[in-house]
Amino acid sequence: MTSLRLTLLSFTTLGLAAAVPGFALAQEAPPVSDPAAGQRAPILVPAQPGQSDPARLPPAVVAPAQGEPAAEPEDAEPEDGEPASDEAPLPPPAAPAIIPIPTVWAPAPVDREGHTAYGLYLGGRNLVGRSAVGDGEAALGARYLAEVQSLTPEQPTVRQQAFTAALLAGDLSAAARMAPSGEGVPAVLSEAGRLVRAIDLYAHGKARDATAVFKAGPIQMPHAAAGLMTQRWIAAAAGDWDFALIGPPQTANDTFSQVLRFQRAQLLELHRRYDEAEAEYKLLAANPAAQPPFHQGYGAFLERRGRKAEAAAVYDAALTANPDSLLLQAAKERVSARRSRAPAAPTYSDGVAQGLTLAASLAADNRANEFAAVYLRMALEVAPSDDIRLLLGGALVSAKLEAAARDAMAVIGPRNAAVYAAARLQIGASLGRDDRKDEALAEFRKAFAAAPDSQDIAYALATQLLELKRNDEALEILNGPLLNTPDQPAAVHFVRGAAYEASGKIAEAEAELSAAVADQPNEPAFLNYLGYLWVDNGTRVAEGAALIARAHAAEPNDGNIQDSLGWAQFRQGQYDTAVTTLEEAVDKEPANAEINDHLGDAYWQVGRKREAGFQWNRVLTLNPDAERRAEVEKKLAEGLPPQTPVAPPVAVTVPASVGAEP
Repeated sequence: MTSLRLTLLSFTTLGLAAAVPGFALAQEAPPVSDPAAGQRAPILVPAQPGQSDPARLPPAVVAPAQGEPAAEPEDAEPEDGEPASDEAPLPPPAAPAIIPIPTVWAPAPVDREGHTAYGLYLGGRNLVGRSAVGDGEAALGARYLAEVQSLTPEQPTVRQQAFTAALLAGDLSAAARMAPSGEGVPAVLSEAGRLVRAIDLYAHGKARDATAVFKAGPIQMPHAAAGLMTQRWIAAAAGDWDFALIGPPQTANDTFSQVLRFQRAQLLELHRRYDEAEAEYKLLAANPAAQPPFHQGYGAFLERRGRKAEAAAVYDAALTANPDSLLLQAAKERVSARRSRAPAAPTYSDGVAQGLTLAASLAADNRANEFAAVYLRMALEVAPSDDIRLLLGGALVSAKLEAAARDAMAVIGPRNAAVYAAARLQIGASLGRDDRKDEALAEFRKAFAAAPDSQDIAYALATQLLELKRNDEALEILNGPLLNTPDQPAAVHFVRGAAYEASGKIAEAEAELSAAVADQPNEPAFLNYLGYLWVDNGTRVAEGAALIARAHAAEPNDGNIQDSLGWAQFRQGQYDTAVTTLEEAVDKEPANAEINDHLGDAYWQVGRKREAGFQWNRVLTLNPDAERRAEVEKKLAEGLPPQTPVAPPVAVTVPASVGAEP
């Protein structure tokens, strides 16, 4: 049976919004995932460095392939709007001195331990590049590059590399120290440098200095949104209320303008200008279909003012237009409780973190995954919370920084069971993508223990058990009351059918897979699996071939489906056609043992026995399971037994309409 591909959807789909010199945009293949998964977004990949003199550093840019308010970090926020430091605001940073790059280093720069700058550079670049598959290596690589930058300050490209690596590794203080600026530095880096410098200053209790960064000039694109959504909170913390309460810019789009207006309402409330705050809140919540946070914010304001009945009316009106909003449902439940307490107003640090989280959301909408991760790193620096760590993990997953994502979520503890379960689920999915199946299963078990009523987690656990051929355990979950419901989704029927097929219970498998196809008749994965089952067992070959043909028409670039198509041709005696189809399938999935095995069989049938032997030997190098290994070794020793077509051939290369019913 064609390999079952059942892994979790990635947390979110992101990409890059702005070009950076030295980088190239690469469109990746869709992740192996639930059949409903969409395509992955493009990510940044490092440009290949050219040949260079060993005494010089290569010029390539390197990059790594609602509840209670959060507690404030100690000394992070001034009280009553006063800055935590009495120091005078820092002046804008001076342009860096231009130091000529030497033609030859003599002697070569070395650190205190005798490591050369070039050696550190190569080591740092290697660790940063491998950070997607090696846990904990991104931070070490970033430190190496930072050391190189200190040894070779005349190398602007190294400074940019070290800055980017520090940002993505979460060392904001180091990034702030190395922030590139000056002529020739792209805005994507220079403006990120200004933003991280301001956030780092604020996180260290220097709200006035941070405000001075913003007042020196607005943060420009592509980080303008993050600047606008954080500067007013930091200015308020510094006591600069004139700057904090400026209105939204006229050029902002409607949604963004509303977010800035909502922040202004929150700050007016903190400044005890309650009438003005209520006017802003009320305006935002005037439309019942407006964003739920606007209604929740207005209602919470009314609760804090002791006007619970009015708050309940706001929530009721909003729920008529947003009945599925968990935020509004929780607010209505709280205000309806007999002895409920009004939610606390956000602190300055809460506001900064919320602004950065919103900026990350906007970056996600614009497929800027690295930006989203950096903004969430900054939010954690200001107001650490498990909710933000979970969001950061998702952003890093979308940036293909799997190990960094796991590190970010690993520290989430079980205090909040829902967030803990979501984190373990994401860590398990990430480990599964790295083919660490047993470790993934352990994480899914932790998630299910924390959230035993979650259908999503139960489905993920059953899927992972099936991947590990623990079919009885998978079926126990799939047939349990949590998933085996009258309205169960087609995906549950599909996975249950796959588990029955793997257990040799063909009749039960056929019934479940048929139910999945009946529910979603145009889903290629369902059509392919059921079609292959019929073809491979020789029961309903013509019908199975037709289902596979429809699946191939819908997903012509899927190598697994093309393998099914070729195998249907083989089983019907269309050996020459099968060779062509299976060669194309191997081109698409060269490391798939089953597809290579099928191509070897097809070669044998058309008399190309030497090539058949080559394909079967290749199968043995692709880590096949024990059953396939034994079958292939027997074919290498004895050849392929005589084949008899199981049914008259049908024109499977001319697919029916994808929209047709099976």
